[in-house]
Amino acid sequence: MARKQGSHADITGPKVRQAALALFARHGFAAVSMRRIASEVGVQAGALYLYTPDKQTLLFDLMRAHLVELLADWQVPDGCATAALEAFTRHHIRFHLDRSDLVFIAYMELRNLEPENFRVIEGLRKIYEDQLESILKRGVAAGDFAVPDTKLATLAIIAMLNGVTTWFREGGRLDRGAVEGIYWDMVRKAVALE
Repeated sequence: MARKQGSHADITGPKVRQAALALFARHGFAAVSMRRIASEVGVQAGALYLYTPDKQTLLFDLMRAHLVELLADWQVPDGCATAALEAFTRHHIRFHLDRSDLVFIAYMELRNLEPENFRVIEGLRKIYEDQLESILKRGVAAGDFAVPDTKLATLAIIAMLNGVTTWFREGGRLDRGAVEGIYWDMVRKAVALE
């Protein structure tokens, strides 16, 4: 079958990923067919296989690309643990505010990954979580933080920070800077010495 007129790999490939992301976030991975993704993009269903071997690979690639980009964008700063924790908090919010669909599928669609894909995504998530946990451990060792279980605190902080993507709307009551500041204050109080 001939390629649809005006279809180009450098244009259609990203459109396929964007359509899949939006549909997975809105309807759930299991409810979205390749035919539905193709319809959203405006190509024949068979044309999708020029860009991805299957729906599972599409989901995996979206999750992996998100985590790889997140890890590449975040660098643990030198200095005291408190400054590093503030930098982590602000970076996490800044990075994810415009990626709410990716945050949603990264947590809600993990169950739909095949075992090998799941292991890869879990490994990437662990790298990111370990960076936050190392900041918390450094703060505990320095006597700056009171955290009885750094792993639990790591997961709780990330869950709290991810929550902002469910309610934040541009032009709403709070701007991005205010949201970052309030979340940083909550994180700081969560780990502070009593």
